Amino acid sequence: MSEAQEHSPGVDDGTTKPSVRGALIEAAFELFLERGFEQTKIDDIVKLAGVGRRSFFRYFPTKEAVVFPDHELCLTEMTAFLAQEGVDEPVRKVCDAARLVLRMYAADAAFSVRRYRLIKSVPGLRSHELSVVWRYERAMADYLRRCYAGWSDGTLRADSIAASVVAAHNNVLRSWLRSGGQGDVASHLDHALEFVHGTWCPDDEGQGGGGREADDVVVLIAKRRTPMWRVVREIEATLDEG
Repeated sequence: MSEAQEHSPGVDDGTTKPSVRGALIEAAFELFLERGFEQTKIDDIVKLAGVGRRSFFRYFPTKEAVVFPDHELCLTEMTAFLAQEGVDEPVRKVCDAARLVLRMYAADAAFSVRRYRLIKSVPGLRSHELSVVWRYERAMADYLRRCYAGWSDGTLRADSIAASVVAAHNNVLRSWLRSGGQGDVASHLDHALEFVHGTWCPDDEGQGGGGREADDVVVLIAKRRTPMWRVVREIEATLDEG
């Protein structure tokens, strides 16, 4: 068996032991690349994997799902990460959430590149991939909407930031996949996300601030345990009102 079994897409319960799930993924990709996605039947996959048809549906609801075996877990982890309480600044936190997704791809570069090449050749899989990406973006936007609740432009801000983060992530990811998984993709993503963060959270708040006076003073009273992002939000809201 190849990398798809040895790493995250083809293992169960956090171990590296070959599994039925891993055997199904490996068999599926072998047949997809040999015969084509449309020409490969589920019966062909289970036969090559040496398991019963029932075993396939225990792990995957559709043939398309075999191509994206790691996304459900990653989406669950990302959603849980965004739900954690803390003092994280919202834009920074969704940037960190995007890093979790990249980590999933980078954990098995060979599998990710193989999947990318398959998706390019099958329009139906591309559509499925877009629906997966949309779910990541919605999870980020939902988190940001909660952070910016009460802002006059909260929904617009949340959706725009989420879209920016996903666009930056996808730009870096696709370049890396086109290269065959070569290079330090994490560093490239860091650079892209810093650009996004700097765009939405510029260091110099005096620029583009809608004519705020340089000598404005804002005093905010908050409880000691108030999250820092909420303090920042209240300050920004006060300045906007001014």
